[in-house]
Amino acid sequence: MSIAVHETSYPESTIGNETATETPPTVVLAAKTVMPTHSPCTVAYMMSRFPKITETFILYEMLAMEQQGVTVEVFPLRRERTKVVHPEAQPFVERAHFQPLISGSILKAHFYFLRRKPAAYLGALWTLLRANWGSVRYFTGALALFPKAVHFAQLMADAGVDHIHAHFASHPAAAAFVIHRLTGIPFSFTAHGSDLHRDRHMLREKIEEAAFAVTISEYNRDIMIAECNGQMHDKVLVIHCGVDTAVFQPRTEATPHEQGHGPFMILNIGTLHEVKGQRYLIAACHLLKAQGIDFVCHFAGDGPDLEALQKEAAEQGLGEALHFHGRLARQQIVQLLREADVLVAPSVPTQDGRREGIPVVLMEGMGSGVPVISTRLSGIPELVQHEENGLLTEPRDVEALAAALMRYYQEPALRRRFGAAGREKVIREFDLTTNVAQLAQFIRMGK
Repeated sequence: MSIAVHETSYPESTIGNETATETPPTVVLAAKTVMPTHSPCTVAYMMSRFPKITETFILYEMLAMEQQGVTVEVFPLRRERTKVVHPEAQPFVERAHFQPLISGSILKAHFYFLRRKPAAYLGALWTLLRANWGSVRYFTGALALFPKAVHFAQLMADAGVDHIHAHFASHPAAAAFVIHRLTGIPFSFTAHGSDLHRDRHMLREKIEEAAFAVTISEYNRDIMIAECNGQMHDKVLVIHCGVDTAVFQPRTEATPHEQGHGPFMILNIGTLHEVKGQRYLIAACHLLKAQGIDFVCHFAGDGPDLEALQKEAAEQGLGEALHFHGRLARQQIVQLLREADVLVAPSVPTQDGRREGIPVVLMEGMGSGVPVISTRLSGIPELVQHEENGLLTEPRDVEALAAALMRYYQEPALRRRFGAAGREKVIREFDLTTNVAQLAQFIRMGK
């Protein structure tokens, strides 16, 4: 499908050299600009796991999509077993279409499509296997998800779904591809970070059959177009992830450190995983301690590297200065941001090809007026502009990271200036409601 576009006023939120169609007249809902009422539209959201505490960008996108007058149905490939669930996710959890890997209903769905649409059924399966051949992860994943995807196809057709939107270019997009082949329901997907950078098997086929493909940075868009041999310019759109700038607002009073009765507070938010680069932040904290800086560093999140990071902190003599909070709900994150003097996201590429897209935590921090430090990686420089609204270092450069922290520590005026500039950048280009309204337009055009 080719999507006609013309100029509008979304800076850098571009589609190649063009931007999304002009927003029609608006109505106001909860002090946010939203789309007017349209004809009914039901969108099936697909993701690998739900409700996943670290994928708040999907949850809040779905909530914002409903503000656009779109009915959202949730079709996760797997149910995430977690003790911490955002309160806003609970209504979606209660009505999500969780399904086992195999069941009598799943088998009946296969017999139905084999009997009614044998060419579509066998063609979808063949493409799924052929295009993922050579990738153990994607090939085995394709075999595992195909039974459930066929059942989802029947459920979506029965439910009158108008469009499918999958988050991640990996298994969810592959499942959406199968459902589209079986039902004709148009689909789109959003590519983020490691789902695009680690393995691009079947990416071209997904883009070719999608109504459109979304990604969160120009950096990613270039990769996706290159994978399509320089074609598909009109199908690959850049729509940034966004945050609710009414929730993530600048604090109304100085931090405890700025008031003179607390240490300099460093904050890191995210899964404790190699790709997040927390070990380099710990090493930088060791350098700060050696210089006699009074600081405290908080880590919000859990993950496979928790024990290793705690051990490293103890070996560096940082036990009392570092705090690991585990998984936190959004309101707890908001509170930490109010107290933080700096937010650090020291992202790094990993040996297996993982790399982040644009960490949403940077948007949350900048939206809250907190000065940030991150790395020159992937699409991060599209959000954090060095010496304009934050500081960037090279990945794994511990000394540069420590120097950036020291600079913020010594220059409160710089913290205030970058904090304000970061807030302006997020409002202008990374506001959740504005960007979801843009996505809703394309869904309505492509449904």
